[in-house]
Amino acid sequence: QVQLVESGGGSVQAGGSLRLSCAASGYTYSSNCMGWFRQAPGKEREGVAAIYTGGGSTYYADSVKGRFTISQDNAKNTGYLQMNSLKPEDTAMYYCAADSRGSWYLPLYNYWGQGTQVTVSS
Repeated sequence: QVQLVESGGGSVQAGGSLRLSCAASGYTYSSNCMGWFRQAPGKEREGVAAIYTGGGSTYYADSVKGRFTISQDNAKNTGYLQMNSLKPEDTAMYYCAADSRGSWYLPLYNYWGQGTQVTVSS
């Protein structure tokens, strides 16, 4: 049974940093794509970043380029999202996902974590 568990969310002031982690069990990150999504109240879930493990390609939403960095540690089977220069508009529930069935930014992944809340105050 595949399980993804996020951690690292919290409350920070604008300009601060957080690092989210996504530990996988029953699934090997090195086999496909791992992504991070976020969903704010009243808004659709949006793709934030993704990493394709085959070639190491990374993708980012325009809104986070230059501020967020996605990575993974295959030995630990854990993915990360380093978030710097956080803004109030980054406030949302953040989800990790694995095994994409479509474009990286679409929520068409087979496995999802339970989410971790990120709140950025001005």
